[in-house]
Amino acid sequence: MKIETKSYQGFEWVDIEATQPHELDTIAEQFGLKRMLVHDSVQYGHLPKFEKTDEYNFLILRGYTASSGQRLTTIPELSNKIAFFYNDNRLITIHRAPFEFLDRTAAVCLSVDALLWNIISELIATFETPGQWLNGRMDVMERIIFLKDSRKVSIEELYYLKSQVRVIKKLLILTQQTLTHLNLEEGNRAVAQDVKDQLVALVLTFDEISEDAHQLMNTYLSVAAQRNNDVMRLLTIFSAFFLPLTFIVGVYGMNFEYFPELKWERGYFYVWSVMIGISAFIFIWFKRKKII
Repeated sequence: MKIETKSYQGFEWVDIEATQPHELDTIAEQFGLKRMLVHDSVQYGHLPKFEKTDEYNFLILRGYTASSGQRLTTIPELSNKIAFFYNDNRLITIHRAPFEFLDRTAAVCLSVDALLWNIISELIATFETPGQWLNGRMDVMERIIFLKDSRKVSIEELYYLKSQVRVIKKLLILTQQTLTHLNLEEGNRAVAQDVKDQLVALVLTFDEISEDAHQLMNTYLSVAAQRNNDVMRLLTIFSAFFLPLTFIVGVYGMNFEYFPELKWERGYFYVWSVMIGISAFIFIWFKRKKII
């Protein structure tokens, strides 16, 4: 367990990085927190939520912590959470995973709310990098499908990208809904509005990426179906040519003792003439019908 305390004018910030379950009861007893809420703060997969208690306001938010390119599809895999216990005199943050931005949070804050919104802003900003990466990856795959060879696109990768976008978008919407429950001090409304605008911009970005991913998936499947249709069309054309020829060869390949055409002096050339004529007829008919 790692505990860091920063003192500000009129309040303090206690940052706790806890990874072991047995440490949570110690934290709850030391800071007078509800044991159940402290356990919620590091519970695996807990979604954003806000709750008021007698001593503290309790808030859980999640930040993006996965590396770009990892094939992950669930909220716990893609993100980690920070729990906030706060009142007018103290802010306590509890988290399992380390967050670099907590070390560079502004040193000068006039109130707990100002510090809280500062941290929330940094937490939400963690989704900007994956948004840019996912958007860029979609553009690359789109260019490959339309301008190069769609067979070079991995349907598995496309699935993971689509799933990640969907999950992150839902997480951002949940965060957006949770932040509406926070009370705003007069001096922090501008900062809070900036954070909410930041969230709206991210939701719109991931909504656009989600639509692109959906269209890209449909386009990929359409191109793949068209490619299969082209193969079947080619096989059908070959079959149309060779089916009558195979029939003729099959007929004259029978081993009956009495076969009138076997004694024809030019029978071999007659058969070839018939087969060439049939092939020419099929070719001309396909041309007129614009099949080939």
